[in-house]
Amino acid sequence: MALFLMILRKMVKNRWLELSLLVGLIISVALASSMPIYTHAILQRMLIKDLEVGQTDTKQYPGQVYTYTYFMEEAEKGSINNRLLAETDAYLVEQSKKFGVPVLLSAISRNTMPFELTPSDPAKIDPKVNRTAGLTAMSDLDQHIRIVDGIAPASEPVNGVYEAWVFPELLTQFKIVLGSEFTIASKDLKQPIRIKPVAVIDRSDYADLYWTNNMNDLRSKLFIPYPLFEKDFIANNTFKNLFSYMTIVLDYHQLKLEGIGTYTQANERLDTFLSNNFNTYTLKNPAIATLKLYGEKEKKLRTMLWSLNVPVSILLAFYLFMVANLITDRQKTEIAVLRSRGASRLQIVFGYVVEGVLLGSVALLIGPFLGLELTKILGASNGFLEFVQRASMEVKLNQEAYQYAFFAVIASVCMTLIPAVLATRATIVGHKQTMARKSKHSFIHKTFLDVILLSVSIYLLQSFNRRMSDLVSLGLDSMDMKVDPLLFLVPALFIFAMGLFLLRIYPWVIQLIYLMGRKWWPPYLYSTLLQVGRSTTQYQFIMLFIIMTLATGLFSASAARTMNKNIEEKIRYKNGADIVLQTKWENDAPPPQSAPASGFGETEKTQQPLVKKRVQYTEPPFLPFTQLTGVASAARVFQKKDAVITLGKESRQTRLMGIDSDEFGQTAWLRDHLLDHHFNDYLNLLASNSKAVLISKSVADEMGASVGDVVQLGWDGVEGATFIVYGIIDYWPSWNPNPILTSASVSGSSSSSSGKQVRADAPKIVIGHLSYIQNNMAVEPYDVWLKLKPDTTSQALYDELVLKHMSVENMTDTKQMLIRTKNDPFQLAVNGVMTLGFLIAIGISFIGFLLYWVLSLSGRILQFGVFRAMGISFGQLIGMLIAEQLLTSGAAVLIGMMTGTTASRLYVPLFQLTFDSSSQVPPFQVSFDPNDQWHLYVIVVVMIGTGLLLLGTMMSRIKIHQAVKLGED
Repeated sequence: MALFLMILRKMVKNRWLELSLLVGLIISVALASSMPIYTHAILQRMLIKDLEVGQTDTKQYPGQVYTYTYFMEEAEKGSINNRLLAETDAYLVEQSKKFGVPVLLSAISRNTMPFELTPSDPAKIDPKVNRTAGLTAMSDLDQHIRIVDGIAPASEPVNGVYEAWVFPELLTQFKIVLGSEFTIASKDLKQPIRIKPVAVIDRSDYADLYWTNNMNDLRSKLFIPYPLFEKDFIANNTFKNLFSYMTIVLDYHQLKLEGIGTYTQANERLDTFLSNNFNTYTLKNPAIATLKLYGEKEKKLRTMLWSLNVPVSILLAFYLFMVANLITDRQKTEIAVLRSRGASRLQIVFGYVVEGVLLGSVALLIGPFLGLELTKILGASNGFLEFVQRASMEVKLNQEAYQYAFFAVIASVCMTLIPAVLATRATIVGHKQTMARKSKHSFIHKTFLDVILLSVSIYLLQSFNRRMSDLVSLGLDSMDMKVDPLLFLVPALFIFAMGLFLLRIYPWVIQLIYLMGRKWWPPYLYSTLLQVGRSTTQYQFIMLFIIMTLATGLFSASAARTMNKNIEEKIRYKNGADIVLQTKWENDAPPPQSAPASGFGETEKTQQPLVKKRVQYTEPPFLPFTQLTGVASAARVFQKKDAVITLGKESRQTRLMGIDSDEFGQTAWLRDHLLDHHFNDYLNLLASNSKAVLISKSVADEMGASVGDVVQLGWDGVEGATFIVYGIIDYWPSWNPNPILTSASVSGSSSSSSGKQVRADAPKIVIGHLSYIQNNMAVEPYDVWLKLKPDTTSQALYDELVLKHMSVENMTDTKQMLIRTKNDPFQLAVNGVMTLGFLIAIGISFIGFLLYWVLSLSGRILQFGVFRAMGISFGQLIGMLIAEQLLTSGAAVLIGMMTGTTASRLYVPLFQLTFDSSSQVPPFQVSFDPNDQWHLYVIVVVMIGTGLLLLGTMMSRIKIHQAVKLGED
């Protein structure tokens, strides 16, 4: 109890330091707990998004479980197994409740084999028409249809005749009307069945999920009430063969991340049951394919989130160590005295363990809730430091979040114990000797650890660069090579090592400044330079801390901005313009011919050579597109992917693009500095001659073409025309110059390990005048590229296209693709975590800075009191503080900015390893937003200004006689 009270008194005495340590612990716990919360929320959103995208792409409802079973006559019974049928129905209904999501509806359908329908009264119905139909019964059918004509079928046979629903197509195909009676007589039936359609039906709601799998071949089905079918036909074993279907529709929007295992296990149980009981069956569950891929996606996303948090975690660990070191420095004398009085190292460390447990318990209570709030804010991220109103993510505290928080507390407390453990090694004599003999170099600098770490980070940089060059040169997908988490750890290692290395050089810089003005420095600057120059190890901690926080913040900002901008530019470049339309062109192409019904006459036809006629197209009017409201400019862009270019005896397949140079320049998008000259310069060059063409560098390299060469261009069925090469380009809107792995190279890749180099096919393009191509070669369909005015929405354009009845067969909308990209779960994760890292880095930098300098000043009250007693004015003392701040904090800010910028330029380009390098066009480019740097500059100015204000206020309250008395004590 006495030890506990002593610990409490010590914590109260150092309350500001303890409070700062508690803040660091809470932030650490909040960050750690936010990782599983944020990961869970992002993965939950990604799961539902993937299922929705699958529904859009495949036109299948993902929450549908569809089973088909075939029952056939058993030899010993002479009928189907009714018991197995009932067991199957019961089992399917039971298992439908075990998927872990609400059941929206379930429906059972029975189908017979098709039977020939014979008119009961041939005088009323034409018996020559071939009529074949099956009997069908669907549970709850009457709740999902509307009667178009007729009356509902009776629930019992009327005079021995079964009444049925039909769709209108059946009446048309069979050439009958309602009330027409038929007889089904077959050797597979125990007795004939009389049936007649009495009602024409249609679906009551075309979006009803009830009809998802039951709309096939409606023209050959007679629908009988389900209870009647079960009672009269199933119970009496009327049919020797029967098809049974069951559709279970689940609300997949309620599928939770933790329920994936339950969902897949229920599906596996269904599959096991069906395979054990049926030789012929089908089980369809579209969501399973997504869920199987989802495991790999989840693993990748978790790895990415953890990797992105590595720099911030290192920063928080450094902050905790720094604050704990400050606390221990103030208590080293007490520790040494306790050691001299007989206290063991374990007893002293135990006191700090108790202190850490108390602070850690508070952090464990508060941190997870703070992490929950952070996750809610980050869920609204639309970019780096950008937030929008969107549907909130489903965030909740779970067991995993508390586990992460608990481990974070343990790790943080262990980090704070390191300075205390090191301090207990010194006795009172050793402590006084250490105070008298200040080391000029830290342990890291003595062992050259900074040089070693810097070398390791540069070596890993070279390794990643080699990997990246292989990806680009071979046209491989980045998925072919595993993304290494070290990709995110190495930049943090570089920042730490670079900061230490520059701090090794820093004392020499101070010494140089001192020598340069030794004869002219005023006394207060002279004293400051001596103080800083002789006590560099004293300032290294706070300087390294500032360097790491600012460099990490700048790197996070640059990484997020770069990935966002490169993804946006990739989409814009690939599409070429804001809107790309394919319109309908009238042509004289013959309709596709079906194969002959028999082999008669085929020999004569095949012996005659087929002359392929070139299709003639009629160009639709282009002017209406230029007159659309909100369209800034429009351009015609003709593209032929299988054109052939010939130079001398060399011929190569190439992509041919025909444009109107002026309109194309106003409409197309291309990033600056991709070409040797400005984009418009090439268009002006092209406009100077109707025969002029621009060729890609791949064409020039493979064919030896150069400016001024005359080439032939054409394609299959078109007579070629002569062109003149006017320029050579590396990039062009919508054209991907990166090599594409060919089938030959793929087959050769297996032998590449034995010394054969894999070669990739380099894409080629030729750009010419559309008018010249149309006049001298052929008029064929082209795309329409539109550039929209800044305030024009996609919906407004869609509405006007519909209003003006403009025929559009296909459309690519760049703006909508960009919006979809920003909502991509991986993109949300990157922006959210980077934003979180930036804000935490700035926050703890501000706290650490103020804490250090306040404590530093409070420890030098005697020194400043002596200065005042010697005649140094208050203004000169303030000048000393400003000079000290500039030489330490200012230098650290400068080094941090340099280190962050260098790390960004070196390591951010490696982030393209996480993307498909073959489609990364234009090339990956590191981006810096001046606003991010301005944010940092403002924060630094506020931080230093606040520090100076506090220090100045504290100094103004120093009284000389108190300082001198303090020194005597």
